[in-house]
Amino acid sequence: MRKFIIAGLMAATLVPTIASAQNRELRNDRRDIREEQRDVNRAIRNGSSPREVRNEQRDVRDARREYRQDWQDYRRRSPDVFRGPAYVGPRGYAYRPIAPGYRFDRGYYDRRYWIDPYRYRLPAAAYGRRWIRYGNDVVLVDIRSGRVVTVYNRFFF
Repeated sequence: MRKFIIAGLMAATLVPTIASAQNRELRNDRRDIREEQRDVNRAIRNGSSPREVRNEQRDVRDARREYRQDWQDYRRRSPDVFRGPAYVGPRGYAYRPIAPGYRFDRGYYDRRYWIDPYRYRLPAAAYGRRWIRYGNDVVLVDIRSGRVVTVYNRFFF
């Protein structure tokens, strides 16, 4: 009995540590992307040769690719986070694929459709914008006009 209790305490201690390591890794990747982008801007501003600018841009692409791979690994390791309840849209709802620039009616971006960007590792929304769920998609909407800014298709399983 004592061994089970000790094993349970060890598991309870390790699980949050693993989750925080994933968060830390994604945070570090975002920081690397910002630093690489600053290097590109600095190279352009200082009049570096086109070859040096291309090398800096390649570094930015590599940093973004690494971030994307880490995010996909997180998604693969924690599929239950992305299995939300069945989507129930507003009256008259029929799913249609949308693209940035599309304008939603007010009922589609009501408070009940808002999602927490931190839970799903989405970028923070700027003032006046919200991440909403639309079917199995996640959409960044300007809540003043209803215009779609960004769409991530097939986000939820």
